[in-house]
Amino acid sequence: MKMEMPTLLSLVLLPLLLCSTLSSANMIEDLQLARPNFPSVHAEKMIRELNLSPKEDVNVIEGRDSVAGPRIVERRFRFPNLAETAVSEEDLGHHAGYYKIANSHDARMFYFFFESRKSKNDPIVIWLTGGPGCSSELAMFYENGPFTIADNMSLLWNEYGWDQASNLLYVDQPTGTGFSYSSDRRDIRHNEDGVSNDLYDFLQAFFEEHPQLQGNDFYITGESYAGHYIPAFAARVHRGNKAKEGIHINLKGFAIGNGLTDPAIQYKAYTDYALDMGLLKKSDYNRINKVIPVCEMAIKLCGTDGTVSCMASYFVCNAIFNGIMALNGGTNYYDIRKKCEGSLCYDFSNLEKFLNQKSVRDALGVAADLDFVSCSSTVYQAMLIDWMRNLEVGIPALLEDGIKLLVYAGEYDLICNWLGNSRWVHAMEWSGQKDFVASLEMPFTVDGSEAGALKSYGSLAFLKVHDAGHMVPMDQPKAALEMLKRWTQGTLSGPIADLETLAADM
Repeated sequence: MKMEMPTLLSLVLLPLLLCSTLSSANMIEDLQLARPNFPSVHAEKMIRELNLSPKEDVNVIEGRDSVAGPRIVERRFRFPNLAETAVSEEDLGHHAGYYKIANSHDARMFYFFFESRKSKNDPIVIWLTGGPGCSSELAMFYENGPFTIADNMSLLWNEYGWDQASNLLYVDQPTGTGFSYSSDRRDIRHNEDGVSNDLYDFLQAFFEEHPQLQGNDFYITGESYAGHYIPAFAARVHRGNKAKEGIHINLKGFAIGNGLTDPAIQYKAYTDYALDMGLLKKSDYNRINKVIPVCEMAIKLCGTDGTVSCMASYFVCNAIFNGIMALNGGTNYYDIRKKCEGSLCYDFSNLEKFLNQKSVRDALGVAADLDFVSCSSTVYQAMLIDWMRNLEVGIPALLEDGIKLLVYAGEYDLICNWLGNSRWVHAMEWSGQKDFVASLEMPFTVDGSEAGALKSYGSLAFLKVHDAGHMVPMDQPKAALEMLKRWTQGTLSGPIADLETLAADM
């Protein structure tokens, strides 16, 4: 740790020398020319630790001719490996499609759309997986989608899939993730403006394709690095609605699961969480905490729109997390109750095997020369300047306009732990802050058993989920589905909390 400190400090000071000469558009390219392996080794290490090793690091297919056509191409499909049922492809209501991104050189965004198993009037829920650069099919098959993948590559129905309570969208984004692709590397996104504009433009095309759904309630959900995507996307939708851009999207709320949203608060919470959970001794806690003032200074330099300074703060602040993991090398930092078995923490290998089958790709309409990319190191690297930016800043305006926010976190996740998430939610300044902080913590019960601890006031709710790690719908699928149902139906708080809110408003 001591040997690394001069390097860390120089990374903090470097932006002061370079920011006047490097534009944000050329920053990553210039740094890579100067140091070809600048972030790539770390990015590839992070992805290996997530047990995701794609054959190609990004779906940018140079030399492919751009094909003219409609903005969105969608087909109904039936997975060939799905257990036989009497339900027809039409009644099944499963769709896959490509959206030609409006403000791009030649980018195509891939998505799945599953109609609700209960009612077409159910809300529309879009799910975004983080990474950055990881496909939403990870959640689709391992967390809250209609199916799970068996070892023989057949599909089994998930009784706790979120299509039990919503019309469900999964999107591969940013460009280069999953089955999304471009023929031009200029379409790789570097910040939340690019990400949120692409998603907003996709929604416009999607609702044009499905006019019968335009009146449905709309919710944005996701986890991990989507703690950045989701607030930016929600703000973009809200801004578009206010400006009467295109089709009105009936945005009702957004939910962040074990996300990274306010790095200044969340990185500072790492050592406290690790100490509380027995991952650190007090002496190690004190030693690693010496990095925190340097991290805080670096994040201040980054702000909400820094470039080189934000990349520098990424390396500075991750020294905190890396210091903890150096003392807990065999621990799964997505669920500290578990060990990483061999070189893998979770085995998601069936996902790539399944989606790269010719019969599956033919059903989805995916080109034969396009590899499925679980997680893209190129997208990861491109978003490094975005990592340490604070995305909490746009949330209060959404709350004030009555758009609901649910932040939930599994209690055994280290990397986006519940403590850091709780702290930024409590510290957020909005008109209901005082009442939210003073609100009682209530048990979140499912089938008579306590599944979590809930605090809520007005349009804000925070839920600590018991017996879960980073991926709550995977670890506690029944509780996660119940959480979604109650939240979208406005009954998450329960009658006691609702009475308290009513009394406070009188």
